[in-house]
Amino acid sequence: MDVLDYLFLLLENLALRGKAVQSTTYGAYWGAANAIDGIRYAPGEASYCTITLNKPNQWWRLDLLEYYYIYKVVITNRADCCPERMTGVEIRIGNSLVNNGNDNPRCAVVTTRVPPGGTVSFNCNGMGGRYVNMYLANIQTYLTLCEVEVYGTAYRKNMFLKMKLTSSGDTAALNNTFLNKLQSALGLSSVSDVKLSWSNLPTGQ
Repeated sequence: MDVLDYLFLLLENLALRGKAVQSTTYGAYWGAANAIDGIRYAPGEASYCTITLNKPNQWWRLDLLEYYYIYKVVITNRADCCPERMTGVEIRIGNSLVNNGNDNPRCAVVTTRVPPGGTVSFNCNGMGGRYVNMYLANIQTYLTLCEVEVYGTAYRKNMFLKMKLTSSGDTAALNNTFLNKLQSALGLSSVSDVKLSWSNLPTGQ
């Protein structure tokens, strides 16, 4: 398992606590909240998915309700048809609501066709912000999202993650290797404001 994937097992999906809106809504059943209901896939016509109207520059926005450092965004495509509609989606993260939040810094772009029911993930390297947008800039099509997951951490002076690592070798060396890989995977440089360190429990573990 990749070190960053291991970290995400310890983080919650922040999207489940947020609120979502979108530029337009197709019909009565495909509102913005469907993309943060915790259901990646269900049988039926875009069941539990969002769909906008077929217009230019459609967008979907998640309000996390407070500032977070975002490390990973996961998007799931609809499974019944139309997989090409997610191609070109820009993931934007920040605090501004200028242009409905679509002018915030860009984390990534969906550049390949995601298969029906497929899931793709993007590393956002700790980008900070309250809003996460899915934006089809200068494209006219329906924006369809079946689930959007956001993994990150709130700003805290100190945050502790409890881990248990076992090895027959040099435990201190193993811990330092893991720490260095984690620092690199999170995109944290040596001059970053975020510092990672180990702390032993009182029992010496």
